[in-house]
Amino acid sequence: MTSLEGIIQSGGRRYRTATEYVEATLKQAILSGALLPGTPLRQEELATRFEMSRMPIREALRQLEAQGLVDFEPHRGAIVVEITLADADDNFAIRSALEPQALRLSLPHLGADDFALADEVIAEIDGETDPARMGELNRRFHMTLYAAAGLPRLLALTEQHLVAADRYLRFHLATDGDMGQAEHRALVAACRSGDETEAVAVLGRHLARAKAGLTGFFAARAAT
Repeated sequence: MTSLEGIIQSGGRRYRTATEYVEATLKQAILSGALLPGTPLRQEELATRFEMSRMPIREALRQLEAQGLVDFEPHRGAIVVEITLADADDNFAIRSALEPQALRLSLPHLGADDFALADEVIAEIDGETDPARMGELNRRFHMTLYAAAGLPRLLALTEQHLVAADRYLRFHLATDGDMGQAEHRALVAACRSGDETEAVAVLGRHLARAKAGLTGFFAARAAT
């Protein structure tokens, strides 16, 4: 497996700023597995390895945090996020049980205002490039279609696991970039027509595709 030093030395494309270069290099190292989960990313050490000041290192780490690839922990600083296929599978299993039920209960009560709001969120996602913001919009889209279920605890649990899925979504976006907008639109169309069977089927395909994307990511990383 290529080390961080190997990735730095390989060069590659030119970047407009030092921050952009550090961000892209560290992202490649994280996604390839050259930097393993839990690895501390000390600014002073990275500045030495990249042969630059700490300022672009600090900014790059903040951008990677926004993408869900780095966490900042008290007394430890920046570390590579802990994310495993087992954790992702667990999350998708729970979502696959909760979200179809929330959708079934909500669909009969959805109206024109709900569909208009869902369309607005889809349009916002189309124009968004910030992974953190895309995760927030994705949650808002799904919860717009589930909110009329009228069961507060079910909805709270559903949203809790959508929030937890943000980390996996950001890894998926970092490697694939596809938010599943075609499925979002198909889901709204099925709900508009009142077709519960089709709506639940579209939602199932949407979750299965996202899970397959992450499975592929981990398989590719293990093969490097």
